[in-house]
Amino acid sequence: MTDEGRLTAAEAAVLAYEGRTWPGPGAKERAVREALGMTPVRYYQLLNALMDDPRALAHAPGTVNRLRRIRDAQRARR
Repeated sequence: MTDEGRLTAAEAAVLAYEGRTWPGPGAKERAVREALGMTPVRYYQLLNALMDDPRALAHAPGTVNRLRRIRDAQRARR
């Protein structure tokens, strides 16, 4: 977290990637490795933390709310 309460560049990039659509299986993971320089595991760890971060909600409310709905539906099915 930065002092100004803004997302880091990596956090903003993760939200931007999550807001995109991907052409096929593995495309997002490949792009995460190549463009963001992180493993898919790290990407999803960061994404999961961002779902509960108010800064992320302020930055990309549509993406964060969509991800929260998906997470809540998955939890309800368990």
